[in-house]
Order: sequence, then structure tokens, then C-alpha cells
Amino acid sequence: MSETPTAVAALHQPFTLPNGSVLPNRLAKAALSESLARRDHTPGERIKNLYRRWSGNGAGLTITGNVMVDRRAIGEPGNVVVEDDRSAQDLAEWADIIKADGAVAWAQINHPGRQAPRTLTPRPVAPSAVALPESGGMFAQPRELTNAEIEDIIARFAATAGHLVRAGFDGVQIHGAHGYLVSQFLSPLANLRTDAWGGTPEKRRRFVLEVARAIRAEIGSDKAMAIKLNSADFQRGGFSEDESIEVVHALAAEGIDLLEVSGGTYSSAAMLGVDPTLKESTRKREAYFLDYALRVRAELPELPLMLTGGFRTVDAMEDAVASGAIDVVGLGRPLTVDPDVTAGLLDGTTTESIVRPKRSGIKLIDSLTELTAYTVQMWRMADGKEPAPRRHPALNVAQYLVRNGRDSVRVGRRGL
Repeated sequence: MSETPTAVAALHQPFTLPNGSVLPNRLAKAALSESLARRDHTPGERIKNLYRRWSGNGAGLTITGNVMVDRRAIGEPGNVVVEDDRSAQDLAEWADIIKADGAVAWAQINHPGRQAPRTLTPRPVAPSAVALPESGGMFAQPRELTNAEIEDIIARFAATAGHLVRAGFDGVQIHGAHGYLVSQFLSPLANLRTDAWGGTPEKRRRFVLEVARAIRAEIGSDKAMAIKLNSADFQRGGFSEDESIEVVHALAAEGIDLLEVSGGTYSSAAMLGVDPTLKESTRKREAYFLDYALRVRAELPELPLMLTGGFRTVDAMEDAVASGAIDVVGLGRPLTVDPDVTAGLLDGTTTESIVRPKRSGIKLIDSLTELTAYTVQMWRMADGKEPAPRRHPALNVAQYLVRNGRDSVRVGRRGL
């Protein structure tokens, strides 16, 4: 690992990952689900247009949004799915666009499990037949996975990773946060199994460890394998910080190249900054999950850490990296309203992001408003327009529902 940089130049310092790849600096474009794939879930020109707009913005690492491993399990309308080589040319062009100005390109790979809208997946699968709570009826009752199906999904994660790196991506990030399938296996609320895949913390984390092992066997040691993991679910009786730390120790032993720290689920959206369980002092400090990152750093000082969620000012970012608390600052929503903010932070022309969470106090509404506002900004850039950050949130929600509602119905009727 690189030495801790001085405070003045912290964000500019390159960083060498365990697999040998070098990040040009300490700013990363974190994963954002773009919902821009073609109707057949292959990446097309619109998603490439978005990444062309981000290309050259200074971020040393760019992580794509959700790339699903199974077209029968879609998390949002417009998800890219990679099961085979049919998208090889599109994927190669996507990776080339990201890397054109020296950035490292990773693809985030995911399976939604029960967190698949009922219009897209009428009968989703999950570790156990436990419905997603507080979801306003958007998600159907899941069916419990069989052992053979679990093994198949593990193989799908590895196969998707292989197709992506062969197309030109420098690595992959497992999405193990925010209530998706990996997170569901880890949660004692979602995983009620008593077989080899659940019943104890050790068995609940078996799934993610098997996924990591399969991916590493597929992509080799020279490509990066990272994971985005919840510090906690922020739900009573759910995945706790102590259990999360145990998972991190196990993943570190498997040779992950970077841990991105996040938190929450779409029932308790701490990662969006709108959940009432987040203390105001935490919001003001900006880095929502810094205390957890500090704990990981103390226990696993050699494990590269990326922290995403809440960073808005260059001073907070510099302090977090210069102190040695983390190695990489992840920025997501700021890049949807100001696609050049990373360049400005690095050259000194920008000192903070204009993004501020919008809260009404109603969790489901707050989460929907936050998600749609930034998704619509990405759609604008995909269509060759500039973001419109001052646009009224109600207009964004309406546009999102009109477009994704239409697409959801179409996909649902096809029975994906």
C-alpha cells in the first residue's frame, strides 16, 4: 500500500492496490444505477454517452452501476445484464470510454434477490421467503432459493466477471450492500435458513465468500476484485456492525483488493443521507460511515478502504485521506449534478459539491425523491443535455415514473 500522503496533496496521490494496479488519484466515481440499457439489457449508446460526459473529469477510478448476472432477476428497468459474450463489443467500447483519459474502470456486478420490482420479476428469489419490509408493495413475496440455485448464482457472478474483464474492464466490484442478494444472505432478518447457507453468522457469510472465491478463480490475481459492503443495515435485529467486521476479516483473507464502505437498505436508506437514524453531527461531518471505516482500519490496516456517502467539501475529503482513515473518496450523486466536480476538486477551482439530501421525514418518499432526482440527471447527460440540478423534485419523480413505469410494464409482460 502507498504511504499516507501529506494533507495538502492527499487527493492527488496515486494509490497502488494489492493486485498491482495503480489508481491515478484518490477520487472515485462510485457506482450509480444508470437504468440506461437497451430493451434487451445490453449496453447501448445512451450509457456510453453518459460515460463520455464523465470521461476526463479527473476521477482516478470509475465504477459502473449495476450489471446484473441473470436476466431473470432485474433490479431496475434498464439494468445492463451480462450472462455471455453477446455484448462483448459494447462492453469493450464502454470500458475504453472510461479509460480514455487514464481512469481505472471497474464494473459493479449484482443480483437483486427479493429487491426486484414485482413488475419486472413477479416471483423473485431470496435466501428465505421473507418479503422486503416497508416497501409500499413494490416488491413481490420471494421464493426461497434451492441449494442448486444458490450454486448457479455463484457461478453466474463468476461468469459475468469473466466476460467483463475480457472485454476490457480492469476489475469488478461485488455489490454486497443496500439490501441486494449478497446483503440478504448476510442479514439475520432476511436469511432464516438453517442449512449450510444460514443459521449462524459464519453460514450467512458463506455465500459472499463463495462468490469472491469463484470470481477470483475466473479473473485471476492481476484483475481487481472489490466489494461494496454495508457497515450495518440500520434495522433493529439486522446485519450489525460487529458482524460486518467479521465479514470484512473473512473477505480480506480471500484477497479482496478494496473494500467500499456504505450502509443501509432501501427500507432504511442511510446511504442516501435521508434516514432519520443518521445523527445530525454525522451529516455535518459529511462521511456517514467514517467511524466504521476507522474501526476497519484499526483491525485491518493493510486493507484498502474507499468510503462513499456524505462527502461534499474538499476539506473533509482531504482530511479523511490525509489522516490515513481511508484511501479513496467515493462520489456518486455529486457527479450527476456536476459531472466535472472531481476535476474542480483536484485543480482547486471547486471546494464543495452542491448536492444536499432532500428530506420530508417520510422514509419511502425521501428515498424515492433522492433516487429519481439523480437518475433523471444521468438520463439528461445520456441524451446529450447538461444536468438541471435546480429542477423541482416532483418533475423528476414524474419523469422517472413515466419512463420506468412504461418499461416496467413492458418487461413484466415478457416475464423476465
